[in-house]
Amino acid sequence: MDRILKEDIGYLANSNMIDWKELTGKSVFITGGTGLIGSQLALTLAEYDKLHNAGIKIYVLARNQEKAEKIFKDYKEYVCVVFGNVRNKIVVDENIDYIIHGASITGSKEFVDFPVETIYTGIDGTKNVLEFAKEKKIKGMVYLSSLEVYGITDPDKKSIQEHEYGYIEQMLPRSSYSEGKRMAECLCVAYGHEYGIPVKVARLAQTFGPGVSYADNRVFAQFARCAIEENDIVLKTKGETYRNYCYVRDAITGIFCVLTHGKINEAYNIANKKTGISICDMAHMVSEKIAKNKIKVVFDLGDDLAKLGYGPTIKIALDTSKLENLGWKAEIELEEAFERMIESMKETR
Repeated sequence: MDRILKEDIGYLANSNMIDWKELTGKSVFITGGTGLIGSQLALTLAEYDKLHNAGIKIYVLARNQEKAEKIFKDYKEYVCVVFGNVRNKIVVDENIDYIIHGASITGSKEFVDFPVETIYTGIDGTKNVLEFAKEKKIKGMVYLSSLEVYGITDPDKKSIQEHEYGYIEQMLPRSSYSEGKRMAECLCVAYGHEYGIPVKVARLAQTFGPGVSYADNRVFAQFARCAIEENDIVLKTKGETYRNYCYVRDAITGIFCVLTHGKINEAYNIANKKTGISICDMAHMVSEKIAKNKIKVVFDLGDDLAKLGYGPTIKIALDTSKLENLGWKAEIELEEAFERMIESMKETR
């Protein structure tokens, strides 16, 4: 574990935005357990249990044994790794109190190249988790969704609340992700209504920080690599898409807040409302403030951007008032988020 990630996990294990009293003595099952968010959820619980002997039982569902062993090597006695694929039936003999379902295909290029797999991982995976939740008679569950469920919204709106939706072009392969997320949310609510599953939905803005792989191809990771390697940032679009972001540590406190205090069958946006920025402006911020003008922003506009996995140009900022009313707040803004992610990437590349 690199220095920045270790610092964040330690911070989270002492955060008063997490209801540790409610989690003490409980069992928590996390899918997508080796992903950026899933792993840090598990590490946070493990660190708290290690510090306070809180009796928290942590189970993570993972496909890659080598990756799981590397992530949780310092917490072997606190984290039980269940190897399997979320698209298959989930089998755990022990009692489970809480579930956080984060398993998903996340690469934009994969949405285009493997739209069928993207859809079925979302829908079949969520069905299997919900059936598991029904079997275990859980106390609570959070489904990790995305800002992409909002689609293309009114560009004149300053922020988007949880009930305000835009348009998704379902005839595009890339829409496999956003439409799949919408259907998975609907499936969660259906199970909540018909079977009484106490499920809530967390809609995350793009989230980054320590733990992001050096090889990650999402825009924030590309910009970070350019700053580290002192390469110019090359934009294939005009960079007009505008959205807000979230630092991983803030996302973790938000997810736990939704898990323990959110209302059943409701959705909550998780983002830092102070981080709204266009792709173009973010590129210039990295080149000027992070890389200290050692690199510049270059435009190389492509022809068929859909094949590269680029989504449509959107302007969307998530309104987080609903989550803030539960006692949550974001703490890390965009420039600091980049600086911390870059320090982490330097150590782990």
